Amino acid sequence: MISQEQFNKEIELIISNAVREDVGDGDHSSLACIPASAKGKGKLLVKDEGVIAGVEFAKQVFAYVDKDMKIETLIKDGSPVKYGDIVFYVEGASQSILKAERLVLNAMQRMSAIATKTKQFVDLLEGTGTKILDTRKTTPGIRALEKWAVKIGGGENHRFALYDMIMLKDNHIDFAGGLTKAINKTKQYLKDTNRDLKIIVEARNLFEIKEILETEGVYRILIDNFNYEDTRAAVKLIGHKCLTESSGGINEKTIRKYAECGVDFISSGALTHSVYNMDLSLKAV
Repeated sequence: MISQEQFNKEIELIISNAVREDVGDGDHSSLACIPASAKGKGKLLVKDEGVIAGVEFAKQVFAYVDKDMKIETLIKDGSPVKYGDIVFYVEGASQSILKAERLVLNAMQRMSAIATKTKQFVDLLEGTGTKILDTRKTTPGIRALEKWAVKIGGGENHRFALYDMIMLKDNHIDFAGGLTKAINKTKQYLKDTNRDLKIIVEARNLFEIKEILETEGVYRILIDNFNYEDTRAAVKLIGHKCLTESSGGINEKTIRKYAECGVDFISSGALTHSVYNMDLSLKAV
């Protein structure tokens, strides 16, 4: 996984690029009719229900736009919210509030939707010992925000990108000439480049599970698109030799049954690619 320092840099890049994209050479709507000296106060209003996420990100956005803005937080990230709740108040230059408004709303609406869906999955797994993971199926350019939202919702982050973990999937294996070759080449590559990266290997059937287990050094086996019976058999085969992860179209109706097969993790791209934004508004007080 990436370090906190790397993550913080990703967030800074997201903010600077988003402000550049949205503001350009100026918020001319505000500049045209609101004096630079005008002060104002706004509130973040919930018009939906779920888990709120992005409060701390919003603080960073406001600080980036105008370091003199003040935020009074009423509801913290990860808290349940309902229609009519006020998450925070922001106070400062009216132009600055309006300049930051859309970025704050866009981010918080999406982050809250992801956190809400993640919490639903976490609740469905309660008592099983299985943890829910996100994937790289994220919106280009804002992956850090979406993975942050998964954590807020109680889930766990998979690898952040291609550079912080090795994941040998079907195409890697086929292009490399087979499972054993792919794993051995990977181990040699890590040795040659002096890298310490964990290796996850995807298995498409029980025969591939057995082949993976013949080679040491695999951190986790991805049990991909298995049915319940074969998943239980795979978990039994693997035992404590390495960690296990189920994936492949797992949803709210099937996630509990897969967890009951004994896997350590379940990964779901739906956490980040199939959500509907939470309805939030930033209103003048």
